[in-house]
Amino acid sequence: MKLWAGRFQKETDTLVNDFNSSIGFDARLYRQDIAGSIAHAEMLGKTGIIEAHEAETIVTGLKAILADIEAGGVEFSLENEDIHMNIEAELTRRVGEAGKRLHTARSRNDQVAVDTRLYVKQEIPAIIAQVLDLEKVLMKKARANLDTVMPGYTHLQRAQPTTFAHYMMAYANMFKRDITRLEDCLDRLDECPLGAGALATSTYPVDRFQTAAALGFAKPTDNSMDSVSDRDYAIELLSALSILMMHLSRFSEEIILWCSWEFKYVELDDAYSTGSSIMPQKKNPDVAELVRGKTGRVYGNLVTLLTVMKALPLAYNKDIQQDQEAIFDAVDVCLPVFAAMLDTLTVQAKNMRKAAAGGFINATDCADYLVKKGLPFREAYMIVGRLVNLCIKTGDTLDTLTLRDFRAISGLFDADVYQALALKTCV
Repeated sequence: MKLWAGRFQKETDTLVNDFNSSIGFDARLYRQDIAGSIAHAEMLGKTGIIEAHEAETIVTGLKAILADIEAGGVEFSLENEDIHMNIEAELTRRVGEAGKRLHTARSRNDQVAVDTRLYVKQEIPAIIAQVLDLEKVLMKKARANLDTVMPGYTHLQRAQPTTFAHYMMAYANMFKRDITRLEDCLDRLDECPLGAGALATSTYPVDRFQTAAALGFAKPTDNSMDSVSDRDYAIELLSALSILMMHLSRFSEEIILWCSWEFKYVELDDAYSTGSSIMPQKKNPDVAELVRGKTGRVYGNLVTLLTVMKALPLAYNKDIQQDQEAIFDAVDVCLPVFAAMLDTLTVQAKNMRKAAAGGFINATDCADYLVKKGLPFREAYMIVGRLVNLCIKTGDTLDTLTLRDFRAISGLFDADVYQALALKTCV
């Protein structure tokens, strides 16, 4: 019999039961659910809402259930719908009448709200730690490539010379911002909804400050209706993760290009590449491609939750159950494998420098040379454009033009132009 079956005269239809059940995915919350229940039971005992010995029995039973779940000794039931009712039913089976008192002064609405907040609160530091590990790899690659000259691009066209180190630190700055967004989300969600009840608290003298402190929250939430219906923190998390995945996807796109034969700027380690079932020469950047692909799923999770929440009246609605699958899928980000792929790739410095020597990427520096000789930039720009056009016709680069070629277009050029156009000078 379901724990809420008193008012009903019929058994739930199997189709409805299967459709309504969330145990298939919210079983992941068993640690958070048990932690919330222990904090609630201890508060009930301390405030005298239930007898102290009953609270002790409940807490002991919950700790034993946690140990058995960790050991694989508990089987969850679809009949009990979700992780909350599964654990309560198991507790009552083990400790009897005391187990039935656990849900005093509590609703599944504030119970699931605290479980989900606890989960996100615990996952964010783990994700931040993974981003920091990636940052360490970026720093390592940057330090090793301070003098590795390569082309910088705009519009995917060679633009100006830069270094591989500078490229790595551009991404390091992106991921630094991702960390601050996750930290902001963590700061805002650090409030405990336990004690809000279904929507209007309860008539029991609950101590919400005790449960908030026991669960590691900074304070209780302020409004009970908002407490059970708020998923802003989940949307914020998905937003921060979407931006993080966008950065990873951009990086993946560069790596996919760089390891192609057309670029050959990097060589992926065999352990982080795959082959083809038909083409024996292939070495595919599957890790980068999967990261790029998973980005779309994370975006989808954000849009899912925004869409679910956009028209819900206060307070709790079953629609909100859709939040957990979106959160669970998004937090399983691919940072460790991406960091390992990046850490093990080999930089092809000679190929990068060869590419930097072509494409007229020192043209801006040539214009600046003329500006330093007193010419207005727009006039200098036009002169260098004519030089580039000449090079295209003759097959030269700016570096290989003779001084006579330079002076035929502008008398301001002198022998020091070659030093000004050298890649090292430009960088």
